[in-house]
Amino acid sequence: MNDLTTNLATYSVVLTYSAMAVYVVAFISFALDMAKRSGDVTAAAKNVGADDGSADAAGAASARGAKTVATVRGGTVVLEQVAAPPSGGSTGRGTKFERVGMAMTILALVLHVASVVLRGIAADRVPWGNMFEFSLTGTALITLIFLLVQFWQNLKFLGVFITGLTIILLGIATVNYWVPVVPLQPALQSYWLVIHVFVAIAGTGFFALGAGLAVAQLVQTYRQGRTASGKLRFMATLPDADRLEVLTYRVLLVGFVLWTFTLIAGAVWAERAWGRYWGWDTKEVWTFIIWVVYAGYIHARATRGWRGARSSWLALIGFAAVMFNFSVVNVFFKGLHSYSGL
Repeated sequence: MNDLTTNLATYSVVLTYSAMAVYVVAFISFALDMAKRSGDVTAAAKNVGADDGSADAAGAASARGAKTVATVRGGTVVLEQVAAPPSGGSTGRGTKFERVGMAMTILALVLHVASVVLRGIAADRVPWGNMFEFSLTGTALITLIFLLVQFWQNLKFLGVFITGLTIILLGIATVNYWVPVVPLQPALQSYWLVIHVFVAIAGTGFFALGAGLAVAQLVQTYRQGRTASGKLRFMATLPDADRLEVLTYRVLLVGFVLWTFTLIAGAVWAERAWGRYWGWDTKEVWTFIIWVVYAGYIHARATRGWRGARSSWLALIGFAAVMFNFSVVNVFFKGLHSYSGL
């Protein structure tokens, strides 16, 4: 390894740590945004409650944008009036903390992508030839997908989940997975490395986003079933459970399509490299297990009427399988796909 390669790899690590520091600031900002939302909801609820003793209470609540929701308790439908989310919620420009969190996430991603590019230049190849590089590129793509999805749907409330996940994965990668820049193994010296692995990383990004939405859906379902509870007030500023469940399904559908291509591309590459499409290697089996779980999720929701908490739990099982495949199979199971570099 020459001095230029060593220097570029070192600068890449420095940029990685810098990105992690900015991600921490973004995470704190998103957490403060949640606290601010809770405070706003509490204040709005008190304003509505102050008018409960007057004859015009219903009109006053309606003027403030309160809405009537129906909950089922013991087989009885109960109508209750709930304060509408404050103006600083998930619509419009959001709170000051949310805007700071988004700005810091963008800055962190710029540093993050720079570290990926420098690693690739140092290695003179695509930067996902081992576990460290896969983690570095994968977390950058997860964050990029989170930011790009905002043009389709306002999901900024997932900022605390995405930045938190990115910090954890980058921390594990830099501490446990870092290896010097080395040439690719012969089996990886193929254009299929670019196609197969990049699409797999993109699919993982959508699965991560879907997991965050599934968690939000479960929390929202719990909260909506207990409208009298003073906990988790910030959830009142998020979409309702049904909407979150629909968003989860749409995001995971994209991830499933990408993962299907990953499975097919992997089989084609295996035939080119080893002369067979399928060999029951541990990595191949777990990739197929992940595909089956998400296929089951889509099928159960579309044809069996699995909605609400059941579908969200199945989505989380799928993401747990993805994380197991990444963190356990790649490291502890030996086989033809043992390319972790550790």
